[in-house]
Amino acid sequence: MPELVFTLNGSQRRLEIADGESLLEVLRERCGIVSTKDGCSPQGQCGACVALVDGLPKTACAVPARKVAGTSVTTWEGVPSVERELFGRAFAAAAGVQCGFCTPGLALRAKALLDREPRPSRAEIARAIGGHLCRCTGYVRILDALERVARARRGEPIPEPLEEGGVGAPLARLGAAEQTVGARRFVGDLVLPGMLHGALALSAHARARVLAIDTRAAAALPGVVRVATAADVPGERWYGLLHADWPGFVAVGEEVRSVGDVLAAVAAVDARTARAAARLVRVTYQPLPPVTDPAAALAPGAPRVNPRHDNLLERAVVRRGDADAALAASAHVVSGTWRTQRVEHLFLEPESALAEPLAGDRLRLFSQGQGVFDDRRQVAAFLGLPEASVQVELVPNGGAFGGKEDLSVQAQTALLARLCGRPVRLTLSREESIRLHPKRHPITLDYTVGCDEEGRLTAVRARLVGDSGAYASVGGKVLERAAGHACGPYRVPHVDVEALAVYTHNPPCGAMRGFGANQAHFAMEGALDLLAERVGLDPFEMRWRNVVDVGDCFTTGQVLEASVGIRATLAAVRDAYREARRAGRAVGIACGVKNSGIGNGVRETGRARLVVEVDGTVTIFNGYTEMGQGLFTVLAQLAAEASGLPAARFQPRVDTSHELGCGQTTASRATLLGGAAVAEAARRLRADLDGGRTLAELAGRIYPGEVVLDDTTPLGAPGPVKTHTAFGWATQVVVLDEAGRVARVIAAHDVGRAINPALCAGQIEGAIHMGLGYALTEELPCEQGRPVTFKLRELGALRAADMPEVEVILIEDPEPAGPFGAKGVGEIGLVPTAAAVAGALAAFDGVRRTTLPMKDSPAARALSVGRIHSATGAGETP
Repeated sequence: MPELVFTLNGSQRRLEIADGESLLEVLRERCGIVSTKDGCSPQGQCGACVALVDGLPKTACAVPARKVAGTSVTTWEGVPSVERELFGRAFAAAAGVQCGFCTPGLALRAKALLDREPRPSRAEIARAIGGHLCRCTGYVRILDALERVARARRGEPIPEPLEEGGVGAPLARLGAAEQTVGARRFVGDLVLPGMLHGALALSAHARARVLAIDTRAAAALPGVVRVATAADVPGERWYGLLHADWPGFVAVGEEVRSVGDVLAAVAAVDARTARAAARLVRVTYQPLPPVTDPAAALAPGAPRVNPRHDNLLERAVVRRGDADAALAASAHVVSGTWRTQRVEHLFLEPESALAEPLAGDRLRLFSQGQGVFDDRRQVAAFLGLPEASVQVELVPNGGAFGGKEDLSVQAQTALLARLCGRPVRLTLSREESIRLHPKRHPITLDYTVGCDEEGRLTAVRARLVGDSGAYASVGGKVLERAAGHACGPYRVPHVDVEALAVYTHNPPCGAMRGFGANQAHFAMEGALDLLAERVGLDPFEMRWRNVVDVGDCFTTGQVLEASVGIRATLAAVRDAYREARRAGRAVGIACGVKNSGIGNGVRETGRARLVVEVDGTVTIFNGYTEMGQGLFTVLAQLAAEASGLPAARFQPRVDTSHELGCGQTTASRATLLGGAAVAEAARRLRADLDGGRTLAELAGRIYPGEVVLDDTTPLGAPGPVKTHTAFGWATQVVVLDEAGRVARVIAAHDVGRAINPALCAGQIEGAIHMGLGYALTEELPCEQGRPVTFKLRELGALRAADMPEVEVILIEDPEPAGPFGAKGVGEIGLVPTAAAVAGALAAFDGVRRTTLPMKDSPAARALSVGRIHSATGAGETP
């Protein structure tokens, strides 16, 4: 092995390296550096791995280690503490951190910029960080933070992060300063004594019969400890959140039905060896023609995609009144077909798990999943163990957006740990991640919408067909949600909606931010704009005449009783909308609604335990996941408000040591349910404090909190209808510049109560970033069931210089069921965005675009991402 000599953070290092080893591998695997993250190795397109080489920022995953011989390499671990603290304070004060996975690399590149240019403009900063992808923030507050760092370096005062506060205070995110410089560890950063590394062998085909799996060459590779296949699974090999239709390993004699199917898993002494062994697994296939079109899957005689279910996964129906008669009597009727695309989540942290065998035939699992109790249930069944023998601990993840609800690698990692009797950590590459986890549904939406002579809506008839891919995930519920939101936030007396979720051999589709509502809104808002033209109404006025108020019916027939802030959001953007039109700008407007809480007849719980510790702190245990949205900070603020204690006293944590199972962190419900449970527990703590007890006297005391929502009804159930507990409402305005580029977005959102206004606005800004990509550049096209690219820039998520000015207006119409009036905001931020962009583009060039993404538009052509150049992407994994 060649020798590498270089200086790392001021100390000389002399190492033997493997051929082809990257600088990132050397830093992380050999030198123990954790601030450089691996988000896309070896693409060099996310920027999470940036290190300074002789003072210049380099993406370490794309730099061969041999090329740094004789150089000086600096990571955040080697930056003086005073500068680390400055960056940490600035990002915390500006709310510039969400999940934090991208932040260290991005901030280190910005440090290099400021070292050579102390007075950069905001645009120069945005261009400098153009090699970095942040999926959470929308970049607005990152740029704010970096401007503050620049000012502080010049001796100017900058705001300090707010360390204390209850409800309504812009408290700094817990741990933001540490996350900024990479000091907070993610699953892939954890190391245990004797730990092995795992890797997977994935299917080469979207559909094929597996005739043989030969692991002998893989097992014989020096450094390999164990190779596992389906034959090694002691328990239930098939799992799933709602349907157990997803095999953790595909067995010989069965069909693979997705290019993300797992054939074998390897445990070895290091990650490089494990991956090399996985490539040596030889699988003999009988290729079969994949079914990749939902219509073909529903045709008589179509091959059954999944042996556990018919090709029609689920049908959702909403019918009220007589839509056919109402349409026939309408003064104006429009019809059209809208199409939305498959989208990759592109969370920055790829899937990772760490499993550790414990005494007494038990196992500890470190998970980044969105529901640790669902992880425990499925992994325990997979291993043939009682749930009590599996302890799962959440490691707050580097973004999820719905894509980490399903099991990814937890079961295979746990099995390897059991077979080897040693800890095993398994982390996916970016390509493997894209192949394996569920995506946003592509949906075809046929709409017919009518109105009277004054523009008041009369009826909606809609037929939706969604491609759920090879496994159920929560695909049926996504189409159910699309059906339930098919009329948007509008009063429609006659409704006829049917939505189908269909199995195909494409990558699975499941939960992603918006969960079907954004697809439905793209069609409904487009139809509303067409009707406005027919009636001769301004698009704003068309919406003003039709939005729901308290006492009106939602799409499903639910009568809205409280916290219906949609008209207030319209009023909030009125002046900006009219001013832009008077200035001659092309302007689009769209409204949106998104449920908070699953509803549809599901019994939902929020559970919490506050444990008073001997050191005077209070641990908050709850069942929901921190994934960048700021849940832990919000829970601390709610506990502070309800207990009267300082927020700094509270330390949130998620694991299975207390039975707090509440399902997935989904449906914008973690604050609604988890927050309400924490507030209830904190009030009990306050009662003891008000009674004269001290925290020292209460050490060891556990305070429970639990809320139950069980009054919703299934879609289509007879009798009084209540499909959801709460709703978020929004209006967004998109303004184009003279060249047709998106120049400004104004977003007014009814959030119930903003527990933390800075984090709340940051969530909406990040969702708008995702919504603009959804509108213009993002897609994951597949050929024969296989994604045509795995390259981050080609997948189309926007970079900092691509983002327009964003203004967020928070409307507070308190939700009675929520803690202190709060409701969820995690998803509503992108629900109206694509439709507003489409409306603005139609105003600009007269073209009504009905297919996403709108890559043919001047707005898309002005962006730096989304151009797919190759059919093979980043290479293939056998």
